[in-house]
Amino acid sequence: MKTQEVWKLHAEDIKYFILSMVKDATVTDDLLQETFIKVHTKLGTLKDDAKIKPWLFSIARYTVLDYFKKQNIVYETTDDDFVEEQKQEHTEIDCLHGIIKSLPKKYRDPLFLSDIKGLKQAEVAKQLKIELSTAKSQIQRARKMVAQGFKDCCGFVENDKGVLVGELQEKKDCKVCNY
Repeated sequence: MKTQEVWKLHAEDIKYFILSMVKDATVTDDLLQETFIKVHTKLGTLKDDAKIKPWLFSIARYTVLDYFKKQNIVYETTDDDFVEEQKQEHTEIDCLHGIIKSLPKKYRDPLFLSDIKGLKQAEVAKQLKIELSTAKSQIQRARKMVAQGFKDCCGFVENDKGVLVGELQEKKDCKVCNY
């Protein structure tokens, strides 16, 4: 697939997605262009054309988050940050998204910025305008809540080394994903 085809098929959806986050038409146009520059340079790395839409939205999301970071704007997570296209196969990622989505916002945001966005904890604290010790504490508590979520959701247990082990349940039996 060529960049021009991708643009024709998905540019409007990506534009509205970006606009929903930045709320500024001029910035949206700039970020849309930046997104598609990234798409153009990385399109050859996409192995499965069926996954193009979620891939595009990921690129757009990270382009917007990078913009917020450069502008020193705090981005508040929404449920949409943890939604992926529905698929037949049930995976740990489904459970993880459901567990993170169910976390209280004060734990979800620092965890998202740290463990998903990849920011250093000091940057998380700065962006959320909280003390570094508070950010560290909230991230640690969120990680514990995620581990507990896997225990509650799928019946995982901790082994002697503190590592979660177990088998994923069928989606219909999952307490988090079956919503």
